Amino acid sequence: MARFSPVFLTLALAAGALAAGDYDSLFGAIKKSWPQYQSVAVVCDTNGSKAALASLTSSAGGMKLLVVDVKGPQDMGKAIAALTNRKPDVVILLSGDHIAGDGSSAAGFLIKRMAEIKIPTAAITEAGAKQGAVLAIGQGTGGKLMSNAKVAAVAGLAVPAGATSI
Repeated sequence: MARFSPVFLTLALAAGALAAGDYDSLFGAIKKSWPQYQSVAVVCDTNGSKAALASLTSSAGGMKLLVVDVKGPQDMGKAIAALTNRKPDVVILLSGDHIAGDGSSAAGFLIKRMAEIKIPTAAITEAGAKQGAVLAIGQGTGGKLMSNAKVAAVAGLAVPAGATSI
């Protein structure tokens, strides 16, 4: 059975105390595109994605983080319910997560459900943008800011300034 323990963590990281992570440019783009956003969520298998979660956490810079732990695709309905109840400002696709990482059917389900309730998704890969992430930037995009205009419209957002529309 899946273990669901959505926990808000206040991430008060000292500037420059941690090495640059894979998610630095993504958080920079989120803060620039949506400066009013204060909380992010991620749905993943926490045991299988420890390194990616550590990288994401080190890049969050003061934003609140909600982690929803899933053990298989069968847990996605409960994850959507947890996100719907907590209403984070944005959901980040955790690159490489074997359950809800970009490219997975679970990520597609998550993107669609979040857009319907006006919560955008973000990723660090081009695959994430092609799948429906409203905003994507990172090593997996060659450092290029990308956006899925169709999903942005469903979520009620404009394509971020300077983004290449997928």
